[in-house]
This record gives sequence, C-alpha cells and structure tokens, in this order.
Amino acid sequence: MAAAFADYRPDAVINAAAYTRVDQAEDESEAAFAVNAEGARHIAKACVANGCPLLHISTDYVFDGAKRGPYAESDPAAPINAYGRSKLAGEQAVAEVLDAHLILRVAWVFSATGGNFVKTMLNLIDRHELRVVNDQRGAPTAARSIAAVLWRILERMATTPRFGLYHFGCEPPTTWHGFAATIFAGLAERENRGAMPKLIPIPTAEYPTRAARPPNSLLNGARLQRHYGIGPADWRTELEKVLAALIPRSRT
Repeated sequence: MAAAFADYRPDAVINAAAYTRVDQAEDESEAAFAVNAEGARHIAKACVANGCPLLHISTDYVFDGAKRGPYAESDPAAPINAYGRSKLAGEQAVAEVLDAHLILRVAWVFSATGGNFVKTMLNLIDRHELRVVNDQRGAPTAARSIAAVLWRILERMATTPRFGLYHFGCEPPTTWHGFAATIFAGLAERENRGAMPKLIPIPTAEYPTRAARPPNSLLNGARLQRHYGIGPADWRTELEKVLAALIPRSRT
C-alpha cells in the first residue's frame, strides 16, 4: 500500500476490494478477515500517512436481518456469518485508524460483469423451472448506481465533507423471487421469447447454504439524502441497462 500511494499520490481513495465468497468464507474465515478487515486497515493507515480521505464499501450482511423495516446506520450490527463479521471488522478498523473516512453500506449488488444474481439467472435460462427464495427481502443495487453515488460524494468532499457511516438503499423492495421474475420479464421483452423457466417460490429453509443469510437486507438511505442530497435509485431502470449490455434486443 505504501508503494502504491507513493506512485499515485491520490487525493482520495475508494476501497471496493473485498473477499465476497459468502459461503466459502465459513471455511476460509482467515482469508476473509485478511482482506476485509486487515486489508481495510492497511489502506486506512496509508490514507493517514498521505493525508487523504477513504471511501470504504461495506454490506448489509453486518446485520442479522431480524428487523422488520429498513436498517438505519444507528441500528446495532449483529452479523450471522463469517463474511459479515469480516466486513464489520473492516468498518471498525477504518473508523479506528482514520477520521476522514466514509463507509457506504450497500446490498444485493448486480452488474453486467463479475459474478452476481442477474448473470446466474441468465445462465439458467434453459431450465424448465427454478426454485427461488421468497422470504428474504432487499433492494437490488446496480454497481453503476454505487459508482455514481461515490463520485457525487467525492465531488462534495472537495468543499463540504461529511464523514461517517452511510447507507445507500434502492427502491422498490423485493425478494430474490421477485428479482428473478423481473429479470426474466425483461429478458422475454428483449428477446421476444415466451419460453421462460417457471419460478417456484420457496422459503430459505428449503434452500440451505453454508452461510446463513439475513432475511431482511433493506437499508434506509435517509442520512445519505440528508447530508449529500443523494436519494434512492430505482433498480429496475438499472436492470434494463444491465440486460441491454448482456443481451442485444432481438430484431425478430
């Protein structure tokens, strides 16, 4: 980190790096903590030495999901898996080391690149039916939306920085089943095809995973809107852009 900072001499730093293999983290907790906690600490220390602020990306998985409504920054963190614990430790390390920090929690990230739920669903398009969890609630968040938010924050930081912990929440709330249905509806419209997998809603108990998932991942973004004038994005609009990037519209 010291060498990188010496080469680039940044005015500000965004830490979007993370160990994100949620299930694998249960068996590789040391690796998860090395990246998500100690890695974040190293970056924060380099920011102190170079006198620049840090924007650090975190996650809804710092919560247990037991709350009924959207989580605010003031709600107590209580992660229920190793990944969530490692990300919370990273938040704590950044806040402990560097005053000029902004931690932005996001949830259910999707994009046209990398591994994410949208691309998983598209890879399963030829299945006759798909069983998708319907009792975990959240709001999908496009990587493009997160990038736009970070840029707007950086612009404001140049004049009136407001550091601390923030949530970026999107609208409207949905479930993984609802997200899948919207993906396939968009795909059907783009490809002009009628044959889509039958989506069967199931409870989390019928889709066991190595790591527990919070049943509620909704984030309250009121503080971000109040301090930076950034409101929630509509994930459905961003999904259309992702589908357009992945699948050209059919001409038939």
